[in-house]
Amino acid sequence: MIAKALLEELLSIAVSTGGDFAEVFAERERSSRIHFVSGKVESVRDLVIAGVGIRVFCGTKTYYASTSDTSREGLLACAASVAGAVGDASYRRAITLTPDAVARHTHVRRAPDSVPALEKTELLREACIAARQTDSRISQVDGSYMDVSRHFLVANTEGLCREDDKVRTRLAVSAIASDGVENQSGFYGPGGGVGIEFFERVSPREVGERAAKQALTNLGASYCPAGKMTVAIENGFGGVIFHEACGHSLEASSVGIGASQMAGKLGEMIANPKVTAIDDGTIAGGWGSYHMDDEGNPASRIVLIENGVLKNYMVDRLGSRRMSMPMTGSSRRENYRYEPTSRMTNTFIDNGPDRNEDIIASIEYGLYARAMGGGSVNPLTGEFNFSVKEGYLVRNGKICEAVRGASLIGTGADILKNIDMVGQNLATGQGVCGSSSGSVPTDVGQPLIRVNNITVGGRS
Repeated sequence: MIAKALLEELLSIAVSTGGDFAEVFAERERSSRIHFVSGKVESVRDLVIAGVGIRVFCGTKTYYASTSDTSREGLLACAASVAGAVGDASYRRAITLTPDAVARHTHVRRAPDSVPALEKTELLREACIAARQTDSRISQVDGSYMDVSRHFLVANTEGLCREDDKVRTRLAVSAIASDGVENQSGFYGPGGGVGIEFFERVSPREVGERAAKQALTNLGASYCPAGKMTVAIENGFGGVIFHEACGHSLEASSVGIGASQMAGKLGEMIANPKVTAIDDGTIAGGWGSYHMDDEGNPASRIVLIENGVLKNYMVDRLGSRRMSMPMTGSSRRENYRYEPTSRMTNTFIDNGPDRNEDIIASIEYGLYARAMGGGSVNPLTGEFNFSVKEGYLVRNGKICEAVRGASLIGTGADILKNIDMVGQNLATGQGVCGSSSGSVPTDVGQPLIRVNNITVGGRS
């Protein structure tokens, strides 16, 4: 992407005013997005993002500049700009880069760039038509298709020089069900870190039908009662609670500055012994996977919590300096305009010892959260609030009538200790996580779990 000699010159300029480390990040990303509304294609967009970011460290202080001008003059000006922010000295040292590569665990068979837009549109059309045809009460269907092909390079003053590619594909459908009095919504949006071969294992028709059925379930549901109760949270996107309420508290961006409920707790029992939680960026085809992170370090599999004991944090370069801990290949950014920081990849609670049927059978009265929605969390306190997109009351060990308007309220520390049953049907769900380094794709996941005491928001 950038000649080796020019990279070495940029790095030399970047640290010429007193910086102790510098890094160049360059990328070119092409994305396609198709939006389908009310039976027709609303928009088709192709977008290309290309640019360079240059970062300099002075201890635990960082300086960052970025540019979309990738000419030699533009890059030299960017390097001089960030160097000027560091200081006024002028000492040039020689930088020698040694290009190499990281191990690859995902191989794309049908690159999105090689597939005509018409074929992609037909996949989306099939999903939306299936949703509309599910029931006459489906009044509106919106669908979106997206793919992203990203090529990027990282070089730094330690001699590292690596390039890599990342491809993602996703299909999502939103459906509205109406009985003439009220409307209710449903959503399903699977994705993967692969090309168009994704649709060899994911049926567009099933995507549409699943969104429609969720909307229909909510249309016929009564309001959920409020209060403390036992809750079973289903697999897949149910893992969003761990991601938000606990995962962010294990990122060095918050731990390293003491703004985390989990700071200083390595080696402590923070969860029920049945809970093992992992962040794994090496899963082949994972939505949040990559071969190397945005600092050029290989992706890794990090056991965060093992049998209830806190074992590791997710650590980027700045976090490594602050915490005196090794980097874990967890540095991510939305694009070159953002300075990277520690982020989750594919984060999940692992399979446990309990049979799924025993989990439901153990609940005398409670809530079964079949599908979770969005929410909010404070990483410092761990306090969270999440909506339940599809829920059912449980009575005497049986899943009964559907309820709507439910939310789960609590703290990350409490929920980890109150997970007292962990099932065996691990699955993941796809999302986009926003933080200080922008929005990045993340997988969340878990098997069916039971939380024995949690506040359920609803109607009294």
